[in-house]
Amino acid sequence: MQRLFSTFADGWPGAGLLIQRLLIGGALLYIDITCLMTEPVCSFPVTKSIGALAGILLIAGLWTPIVGILVAGVETWIALSAPGNAGIPLALAVLGLTLAMIGPGAWSADARLFGRRHIAFPES
Repeated sequence: MQRLFSTFADGWPGAGLLIQRLLIGGALLYIDITCLMTEPVCSFPVTKSIGALAGILLIAGLWTPIVGILVAGVETWIALSAPGNAGIPLALAVLGLTLAMIGPGAWSADARLFGRRHIAFPES
């Protein structure tokens, strides 16, 4: 992960990325829950369930570049398969792609697991 991003954004940019991750992840979870609770079950339940799993990973900020690309692909597939209701899937696809390009931010599991470490050497 560290090779993908030179730094993990902190401060206001990091807060913005956290909000963006929470928004996308929450939207993906909401869409999947409403899809599975409708009668009959809506179209594309498998792809929406993949989107819900990706939403959980985005909320945690785990594997953000990979999950962002996955979200972009799945939501683009949904948008192209159901062109009458393509607005929200396309918006989620673009937002997932932007997260894949920008990164997760400092307040994420990726930053904790793969971020830069400061090594303090003992004074001699």
